[in-house]
Amino acid sequence: MRQPGIGPQYHEVTKYARTEMGHLTTWAREVPRLKEYEEPLATLELPAPQTADGMPLFEAISQRRSWRHFAPETLPLSRLSQLLWAIQGLTSQNGPNGLRASASAGALYPNETYVFAHRVEGCDQGLWHYQVRNHALAQLAQGDFSEPLAQACLGQTACAEAPVVLAFGAVVDRCAWKYGDRAYRYIYMDAGHMGGQAQLAAVALGLASVNIGAFFDDEVNSLLGLDGQREIAVYLAAIGVPA
Repeated sequence: MRQPGIGPQYHEVTKYARTEMGHLTTWAREVPRLKEYEEPLATLELPAPQTADGMPLFEAISQRRSWRHFAPETLPLSRLSQLLWAIQGLTSQNGPNGLRASASAGALYPNETYVFAHRVEGCDQGLWHYQVRNHALAQLAQGDFSEPLAQACLGQTACAEAPVVLAFGAVVDRCAWKYGDRAYRYIYMDAGHMGGQAQLAAVALGLASVNIGAFFDDEVNSLLGLDGQREIAVYLAAIGVPA
């Protein structure tokens, strides 16, 4: 009989129990809840997002589907702005860091949002980081990432066809300083919240999307400039006009 792998072991070790909460011992240092870069290549201010009206929620839910083929159309910058706000935008200024569109365990928001801009109007091709505080993009690298990204995602062509691919990468210590080993559960849950809102926002904007969890971790981490330990790639979403 095949022995269970590390998954069941992790689930067992990090369970909450009334008699044992030792795994909650923190093993990380607290870090800022917003990631910012000292010297980005460029900063791009995004158009103000729409925060009212739009497609009714239940209609968007009924139309939500995963879509893997995209038309060669350019995505308007206003659409990208709306997507990013719907996923991680500030919705309240309460507290020192504010509250965001997606739910997060302890309001720690460990997952950062990166943007692979393949064809976005008014946005240079390359890799960008979403700056939550001022609703802007910081450019991390220039160039065409479409084919390397598709190959890093097990050859999934959606990552090359889509005008934009969002990548969610977690700052592990941001969650682990409070939740210890259980933090990974929350990191994955939080990324799922973000992915779900990405798909609903895409529907509301007349776009299609597919969320991607199958990728070569080291390769995607390398593209994002993450070390794969303290910062890790968790989830991606390819978004565009359906073909």
